[in-house]
Amino acid sequence: MKYSVQLYNVRTAVKDDLPGTIRRLAEIGYHQIEPYDFVARADEFARAFADNGVSAPTGHAPLLGQDQDEIFAAAKELGISTVIDPYLPAEHWQNAEDIQATAAKLNAAAKKGAEYGIRVGYHNHQWEVESIIEGQTALEYFEGLLDPELVLEVDTYWAAVGGQDPVELLKRLGTRVVAVHIKDGPVNMDLLAQVPAGQGQTDIWGAISAVPGLEVGVVEFDDYAGDIFEAMEASLRYLEAGAEA
Repeated sequence: MKYSVQLYNVRTAVKDDLPGTIRRLAEIGYHQIEPYDFVARADEFARAFADNGVSAPTGHAPLLGQDQDEIFAAAKELGISTVIDPYLPAEHWQNAEDIQATAAKLNAAAKKGAEYGIRVGYHNHQWEVESIIEGQTALEYFEGLLDPELVLEVDTYWAAVGGQDPVELLKRLGTRVVAVHIKDGPVNMDLLAQVPAGQGQTDIWGAISAVPGLEVGVVEFDDYAGDIFEAMEASLRYLEAGAEA
């Protein structure tokens, strides 16, 4: 499995100097990147990716809130093969009817994405597993409503914050999962307390091994109290060392 990095980690740096940020990540050793909200700067992203030998197998974009044709066209320009909707607020996950409506919208988005040769996915936070619908987490209930071609990117940290064992959740979701967000810390809402992979309380290797055929692990920090580039480098070195062990 290959490792990628979520650009949201360095959102301030991206705003100030996108090409320089991509170059620095490539120098650290990240040759795959997960951009977010990439439509407006697609040409700039494309140049930076080409200049630094970087690819973007996945990308985050608000499929249920913006023009899907624009999103898919930009994704195709950037070589993104899977566009993931990264966020729907907690109120969308409290009852079966709302979840059914969301699944229907994403199923429709997936059909449009297929016209561009692009796969569609969804990324969770904690509320999709805190909410229980018909005896299962809202995320699992949602998964059962999705067309076969849709995929999930499971944020293992938020799954744990939401009260689930990420490893067991991943096993239940099975091959629907193609990517995981890798983050570490005290498993609570203190975002600034997040730490490089391997320095916190999450079972990173258990999560990675829970899904056969997992395509990519994406390093992410919601926030960080120190130098974020040093933290991302420490995470990558940890993951590389673990893969060699």
